[in-house]
Amino acid sequence: QVHLTESGGGSVQAGGSQRLTCVASSVAYDASNCITWFRQTPGKEREAVAAIYTNKETTYVVDSVKGRFTVSQDKAKHEAYLEMNNLKPEDTATYICAAGYCPPLPLLASATSSWANGKDYWGTGTLVTISS
Repeated sequence: QVHLTESGGGSVQAGGSQRLTCVASSVAYDASNCITWFRQTPGKEREAVAAIYTNKETTYVVDSVKGRFTVSQDKAKHEAYLEMNNLKPEDTATYICAAGYCPPLPLLASATSSWANGKDYWGTGTLVTISS
């Protein structure tokens, strides 16, 4: 069963914006306390991007995209969004959402390399390509 589905990817010019959507099944959403966004490019490690706690409005965005990316959710729809502005060619990647357990925010913020831990549900990703 597919529990997470991303959409909204595509080709964008540098400086443009893109909004990604992650739709979670009820099973995935109810079993998770957060939805996280990652991105991956060929030959590079998967990179944590943003997280939102599903039971509150607390969010976190990693420093490399802070000020340009925001994460939000619609709890009723079980959807999370990644709003990306002022996109740069280096933002080109497959963006993947995952749901599961996130530690309290201070720990989450201090250990972005561990975000994949505790994530039981994963989407397959949506490709965002930024052209200069």
